[in-house]
Amino acid sequence: MELRKLLLPGLMSVTLLSGCSWFSGEEDVVTMSPLPTVQNQFEPKKVWSTSVGNGVGDFYSNLHPTWADNTVYAADRHGTVKALNSGDGKEQWKVDLSEKTGFFSSNIPALLSGGLTVDNGRVYLGSERAQVFALNTSDGSIAWQTKAAGEVLSRPVVSDGLVLVHTSNGMLQGFDQLSGNVKWSVNLDVPALSLRGESAPASAFGAAIVGGDNGRVSAVMMNQGQIIWQQRISQPGGATEIDRLADVDTTPVVVNGVVYALAYNGNLTALDLRSGQILWKREIGSVHDMIVDAGRIFLVDQDDRVMALNTEGGISIWRQSDLLHRNLTSPVLYNGYLVVGDSEGYLHWMNTDDGRFVAQQKLDSSGFQTEPVVASDKLLIQSKDGEVYAITR
Repeated sequence: MELRKLLLPGLMSVTLLSGCSWFSGEEDVVTMSPLPTVQNQFEPKKVWSTSVGNGVGDFYSNLHPTWADNTVYAADRHGTVKALNSGDGKEQWKVDLSEKTGFFSSNIPALLSGGLTVDNGRVYLGSERAQVFALNTSDGSIAWQTKAAGEVLSRPVVSDGLVLVHTSNGMLQGFDQLSGNVKWSVNLDVPALSLRGESAPASAFGAAIVGGDNGRVSAVMMNQGQIIWQQRISQPGGATEIDRLADVDTTPVVVNGVVYALAYNGNLTALDLRSGQILWKREIGSVHDMIVDAGRIFLVDQDDRVMALNTEGGISIWRQSDLLHRNLTSPVLYNGYLVVGDSEGYLHWMNTDDGRFVAQQKLDSSGFQTEPVVASDKLLIQSKDGEVYAITR
């Protein structure tokens, strides 16, 4: 998973190679698994593709499209945001959020990051320049723009009249959805060294549930911005600082009063929503968001093993190990199949019952870094060079 994450020692950024063996010594070489041979049981169809600026290049970014009301919204790192017709990919509007400097000077890139969220007629997104934008879905005009406490590396989350943003310096902030005014800020603390990426919060019953770089999961009361409980799910340990990374960068999932959370060097943990008490945990680490569906947990671990576990104790159901170190995206469920992308531009389709491959599709030469998105009957995915693809089964 090369260039998947970056380390953040204080204010410095250092490139970090991904995978469990990233840090086991210079003599260890991480080798990408060869492309598995798959006899397609069906042929996924590319409905359309369209370019959205220049993508993210070699920078780590969690930018991915979003969708609502037959419109796809996507952006590139420089500042281009487009609205596309979900049926044919044709552009409906386009805006440029980069900063204008002068007639003869190049614009300053907006450094958009963290993905887009659409809700109630507005598109919300953040940037590495600590800006949060709300755009009108009708024409892309800026409804409001507000300064955040730090870099916005995860997607904004809208709930209870608030836009929730988790910044790189450990602040969880609640912005008024209509005005963009800061309603409250909570300091979740960050260690001296952490991965470059932040957990997007989940919301349930008036609480925001979010992972932190300190190895803790926190529940925050949204109407007041007060911490309800905190629970450590990853304990720093090991001989080196890198071994002691404890980040919880994945978005928690809340189902039936249980919070499922996943740490990088720690555990897959089930917590009681009301108290934060640990119900069970398994030694599995990841930086990928997971799926909880119909009593099963689907995830991709640090070494790109794809696996399914049950929600009652995290017992393994199946494990697919033929995609090791192919720099997989987070998984998505689409039309009854589990789908992941990889850094060589392939989509891999798996049977959810046993993890066997059912289809494979090459789409893009620049590769994929962020997970596919389900948009009604289509599957959307954005490549590193900014091409957005719409796929159907």
